[in-house]
Amino acid sequence: MPVRRAALFGAAATALMAATLAPQPASASPTRAPNPVSAAEAAHLASALSAKLKGAAAGSYYDAQTRRLVVNVLDNGSANTVRGAGAEPKLVHNSQARLDADRKALSTRAAIPGTAWVEDPRVNQLVVTADRTVSDENLVKLTEIARSLGDGVTVRRTAAEFRPLIAGGDAIWGSSARCSLGFNVLKGGQPYFLTAGHCGNAVTSWSDVQGGEQIATTAAATFPAHDYALVQYTANVPHPSAVDLYGAGTRPITAAADAITGEAVQRSGSTTGVHSGHVTGLNATVNYSEGSVDGMIQTDVCAEPGDSGGPLFDGATALGLTSGGSGDCFMGGQTFFQPVPQALQAYGAQIGG
Repeated sequence: MPVRRAALFGAAATALMAATLAPQPASASPTRAPNPVSAAEAAHLASALSAKLKGAAAGSYYDAQTRRLVVNVLDNGSANTVRGAGAEPKLVHNSQARLDADRKALSTRAAIPGTAWVEDPRVNQLVVTADRTVSDENLVKLTEIARSLGDGVTVRRTAAEFRPLIAGGDAIWGSSARCSLGFNVLKGGQPYFLTAGHCGNAVTSWSDVQGGEQIATTAAATFPAHDYALVQYTANVPHPSAVDLYGAGTRPITAAADAITGEAVQRSGSTTGVHSGHVTGLNATVNYSEGSVDGMIQTDVCAEPGDSGGPLFDGATALGLTSGGSGDCFMGGQTFFQPVPQALQAYGAQIGG
């Protein structure tokens, strides 16, 4: 295998406003300006505050401009707790319990192929999107269901189509499909890589060139429900823990973490190279024609067929595996990613090369 090809393969060839109330100052506690934090620090703080506030919190997001964590709360006492932790509170109307109940209702009553929904903490709502394949009849049904749930749910329409981003072309190849390598990992001290589950379902034997010799085989794959696959190297090829930046070198990957809404991210893929954007929601549900996938990261980063399985990352931190979405890298659109920590836990693997 040429050195460049081996390095590339091993490095991962791969309008709505919610009604909110302005936070009220509390005379019982001293005010404190929110602390500027990184996205990773914000994610850790958000998790800690969610556990502490329990039902009094309703999501959070990272304001990349001010570098502050914003936490949705239901009362002034909780707002004081958020301020005391160095974050910015925002009083909202819809509780997390209500949004969770609405999500469950949508999964039971509205799992129509071509739809997706995600909790957007910036508007304190579940935003439901219907793509162009959803019939007028089903759109009416979807709208009626949303209205019956109240102001915690809103419906949008997109002219694009939600689909897994698999194709035939160049990168990691099977006999019938091309995908992108996500992250190199270790399991039991042996080298593997992660990619999308729908790629693993389609391909059992992988090569780094079209029609080339086998260098890896699919060990396990899950799709739908989740969208991750574990592939074991069968050939002695380089497999560093890094992401290909397509013309700008490589980016070492040293850890995996959960994303946070508002986080600035990058995606690398074998069709479109490297693109940037932001996380626009977490725990998204996408109803592909093949079935529903839950717990996804939603972003505004573009992607196209063949980018499936490729890495979503923030600096040296692995965040997600490209699953599917709508649009392309000319007109934009939504793209969904399988969270990496979930895949690592499922397979008992860890980031490493």
